[in-house]
Amino acid sequence: MSDDKIESILEETRRFPPNADYAKGSYVKSIDEYKAIYEESIADPPAFWANLATNLEWFSPWDTVFEWDRDEARFSWFKGGKLNACYNCLDRHVNSPRRNKAAIIWQGEREDAMKVYTYQQLLSEVERFANVLKSKGVGKGDRVSIYLPMIPELAISLLACARIGAIHSVVFAGFSSEALYNRIEDCDSKILITSDGTYRAGKTIDLKGKADEALEKSKSVTSVIMVNNTGSEVSMTAGRDFWWHEEVENADLTCPCEEMDAEDTLFILYTSGSTGKPKGVVHTTGGYLLFTMETFKNVFDYKEEDVFWCTADLGWITGHSYILYGPLAAGATSVMFEGVPTYPKPDRYWHIVEKFRVNTFYTAPTAIRSMMRLGDEWPNGRDLSSLKVLGSVGEPINPEAWMWYYNVIGHGNCAILDTWWQTETGGHMITPLPGATTLKPGSATFPYFGIEPKIIKNENEECAANEGGFLCIDKPWPGLGRTLWGDHERYKTTYWNNIKGKYFSGDGARRDEEGYIWLLGRVDDVISVAGHRIGAAEVESALVSHTDVTEAAVVPVPHDIKGEAIYAFVTLREGLEGDDDLRKALVKHVRHEVGPIATPGAIQFTDMMPKTRSGKIMRRILRKIASGDTPESLGDTSTLADPEVIDLLIANRVKQ
Repeated sequence: MSDDKIESILEETRRFPPNADYAKGSYVKSIDEYKAIYEESIADPPAFWANLATNLEWFSPWDTVFEWDRDEARFSWFKGGKLNACYNCLDRHVNSPRRNKAAIIWQGEREDAMKVYTYQQLLSEVERFANVLKSKGVGKGDRVSIYLPMIPELAISLLACARIGAIHSVVFAGFSSEALYNRIEDCDSKILITSDGTYRAGKTIDLKGKADEALEKSKSVTSVIMVNNTGSEVSMTAGRDFWWHEEVENADLTCPCEEMDAEDTLFILYTSGSTGKPKGVVHTTGGYLLFTMETFKNVFDYKEEDVFWCTADLGWITGHSYILYGPLAAGATSVMFEGVPTYPKPDRYWHIVEKFRVNTFYTAPTAIRSMMRLGDEWPNGRDLSSLKVLGSVGEPINPEAWMWYYNVIGHGNCAILDTWWQTETGGHMITPLPGATTLKPGSATFPYFGIEPKIIKNENEECAANEGGFLCIDKPWPGLGRTLWGDHERYKTTYWNNIKGKYFSGDGARRDEEGYIWLLGRVDDVISVAGHRIGAAEVESALVSHTDVTEAAVVPVPHDIKGEAIYAFVTLREGLEGDDDLRKALVKHVRHEVGPIATPGAIQFTDMMPKTRSGKIMRRILRKIASGDTPESLGDTSTLADPEVIDLLIANRVKQ
């Protein structure tokens, strides 16, 4: 790891204090109250989390709250305690006045495709499907791969696995057959749950065909359970493939919960690695469930009557934590959406907010910028007055998108929660609290309770105010992934050996003079120009602040004199075309906003970025394209939403 600091050069001076009337009803009502709770959580984390753990229902108490072998990067929370995640998400609410409360509101891509599941109804569906899994030989500790679109059976599958102690591994339905195969084989899955097909922007996509391709090579899968989702014609392998609806029709109606140790694995979720080989992050039952439930309640300030909507897919950690486990453990009503934000019209998101009177809306900056590009008339044509809290997740949100979100979607009345966390962390790490935090556009603000971030340079030296460095967390918290499936050495090397004894996030950050934390992007997205280490996110933010730009991605390219130069990929507002005059204007704009050191050496205009289906830009691919690599050297591109964008980007590469 480099000893150099990361230079931080973008300033933001606007301030937005919490709404005084809203704060009166919040869980955390002021910054002083936040600070008091935070200090308590840092002074004695085991006592703090043990007290909160009583908010879950346990079959038997734990033996030890927290143990940590720092050298081996092994730790545990509530070891010996017995509980079940499904029981905490469903059964305990069914045994309460929430029995007939809506647990999941599902909206399909087609407007007439909608279902509402009360807690009682959802429990009934989960119990029947859990019995189907058991009938196929699935038991505690067995792995189940799930390759489904955003349909109710996806949520039911996860909860059914949790009920019987099986370990679920969700593979995003946009992944290729090769990506599916790799994930099935890595965790040795016994069962695959999939569907005949999926809908996307009016098109029907074959899912079973991709599953069959993966299964041609798989040695571990013995049964496939398939949802009849689109009614498409599919091939069925006798003795291996079974229809969901036929299996549940004959299943017993009740299924007892398996008693799980708090440290038993709940799920595996694969995330990209710098080597190109996905990492199977392991999350356990007790700590993860506690952390997602508590962060959900406090960060979103969830109240009993609220309707919460996270637009993510359950194939990603955001969906696991803030569509399913966090909201349902808290007894919330969670919206689950199958479609895309611009189909059949660009106001699809705002129509759903209006339709279900959504109170909390949580989405990605990429989606925000895309909708911003389409114009204000779409959200202005819908009634968004039910909204109280707006969240952002997945990457740092630039101040211009933040302000659009605040003014156009929230009408200046909603707190904007710029949340920083990762697949590995399980839940929110750095985030505002809507009733307590004065907001600064572009800052994730302050750490959540029990989280002690350190911004490090020179191995273990902390950075001064406004000095960028490597974002680390001082000690484990309950929601942190315990290991990588089958490869603890890689877990140690990736997360604990870079800054010895601290969790290394892989992100750069700075703290300003008031203690606010600003994310500077991935450390491998940090660009070293003439000895100055510049966070890519800051240059991107400067580009997007130009009125003609809706999205930007900045990567380093080798430079004979400077070491690295800045190469920018830029998407313009609809109807505009890039030319040399606009390139010069953007260069001038960045020099004005950030400084001459951040001047892009090349700007490539593109209508599309290489993105995953969750909306994340794959900067690893952009770096290789900018550096002149051939298509064959780009590595795994199976997770791209539109692989054809690669050829266009290479064809339009700018010579330097």
